[in-house]
Amino acid sequence: MVTFTSTLTDTENKAMEWCALSAKDWIDNALHNRARIAMEDIVAINVAHCNANGIAIGVGITAQVEQAYNLGIVTTAAARNAATPPT
Repeated sequence: MVTFTSTLTDTENKAMEWCALSAKDWIDNALHNRARIAMEDIVAINVAHCNANGIAIGVGITAQVEQAYNLGIVTTAAARNAATPPT
């Protein structure tokens, strides 16, 4: 499990209190929802790759995300960014 800590200025917090019931709940929801979308994308990439190459697909989302990384068909955004030559 990974824990993240965010810091807001007083003004940023006041702004968040205006648009959300709780800044923490909003942040948690945004983070969890973005992770869910990324997992769906990774699973789709993994399923397509495994089907095209006759590879048994891992059981469950966690296994499929790990499989995609282990097969090297997905990498971190940082690794993709580092591999992209500057323009």
